[in-house]
Amino acid sequence: MLLDAKRSHLLVVDLQARLMPAIHEGENVLRNVRILLEAAKRLKIPVSVTEQYPKGLGPTVAPVQEALPPEAVTLAKTTFSAAREPAIAERMAALRGSGLNQLVICGTEAHICVLQSALEFRSTGLEVFVVADAVSSRSNHSVAAACARLLHAGCHWVTTEMVAFEWMGEAATDDFRALAPLFR
Repeated sequence: MLLDAKRSHLLVVDLQARLMPAIHEGENVLRNVRILLEAAKRLKIPVSVTEQYPKGLGPTVAPVQEALPPEAVTLAKTTFSAAREPAIAERMAALRGSGLNQLVICGTEAHICVLQSALEFRSTGLEVFVVADAVSSRSNHSVAAACARLLHAGCHWVTTEMVAFEWMGEAATDDFRALAPLFR
């Protein structure tokens, strides 16, 4: 049930320029996503980013783009579930085939794209962890509904600190010393 950095992959869903101003507690979401990205970069965890109809909603917001590891892959989609977009589904299948069967998801909107992606990726055999303090929607009620549905479906509802500390595994490491200041 614990996350393992050697088995994990981070999916950042639709943190886009025209959507973020309407997101409930959007600044907190972005802060926590940046922490997840720093941890992923430090621990060499693959990162994928989705953009919902970028012509309409714009690109991924600058603070997220700036925090992405160089190897991160950004893929556009028009489907609400990232699992239904062929290029994204192929990437997930390839990562799962290489032993990365734990999918950590953050982003927006919790009750639409995050929810649908989490449910469908779980149905493909991935163990799905949705990061509670790194997802949101326009309404807090929508986040609560997404949480209940995801938990009922067998997805894990975790926090940014849970993810990072489980990925690190122990305190007596250079990784811990490098990442610990992010949590002060």
